[in-house]
Amino acid sequence: MYFCIYKQKIKKSIMSTILRNSYVFGPIISRRLGHSLGVNASPVENKICNFNCVYCECGWNNSSKQQFPTSQEIKQQLEEKLKEVKTNNIPIDVITFSGNGEPTLNPNFTEIIDETIKIRNLLYPNIKISVLSNATNLHNPEVLKALKKVDNPILKLDSAFDDTLNAINQPISKTITVEKIVSGMKQFNGNFILQIMFIKGTWNNKVFDNTTAKEINALLDIMKQTKPRQVMIYPIDRETPAKDLVKLDSSEMRRISKIIEEAGYNVLAVGI
Repeated sequence: MYFCIYKQKIKKSIMSTILRNSYVFGPIISRRLGHSLGVNASPVENKICNFNCVYCECGWNNSSKQQFPTSQEIKQQLEEKLKEVKTNNIPIDVITFSGNGEPTLNPNFTEIIDETIKIRNLLYPNIKISVLSNATNLHNPEVLKALKKVDNPILKLDSAFDDTLNAINQPISKTITVEKIVSGMKQFNGNFILQIMFIKGTWNNKVFDNTTAKEINALLDIMKQTKPRQVMIYPIDRETPAKDLVKLDSSEMRRISKIIEEAGYNVLAVGI
């Protein structure tokens, strides 16, 4: 089994979190997606996101401004990497947009997705394209249209309550609310994957726990409204910028997975 095909080009921060310093990285083994070739649509020198999640492996947001990559820059690196792995018969299951922040913040996101689909169809027509997104830009019609084009729009929502979302995800704008995120998710008519990080902890004197019956039942209500084709749940697994966070053990993850499965949803539970 391939655990790391190439050495990832990563930059470690002082908090042991990591940043990608290239626009295409891997392939790596993803605990959720298989052999994944990563695409970073964010700047390489710092994280840019409209969330500041306590568990983000990229660390805290950096206020310094950097240039987003253009669609041509990503296209060139992606094409070169796909040709390289194809020549060497290295398995790939998916091209995954992740990296140093929220990919849909890139002003060239729509064009990047279109170019990625063209390259995929030409070189690896049988693999999937996934985008990991915090679902906060779904009000943008161009972003929504682009996300609907990919095989796996994987949209995050860690809580059905604004107070818990604010504590865990720390959105940088007060206009980001659960209601607004859910409204955007409904536009997919069920053709998306809902991802949820289950976590307990304390940060900035705020105690949070999205594993309680109240939290899970509220998330189930959102699943009923949005009808995701799959629910992807997972615990923290890497170094986090905030300390005093609790990684759920396998028994706790199994408990949550069973609740969601019994409600009628296809669950992919990582960390069991």
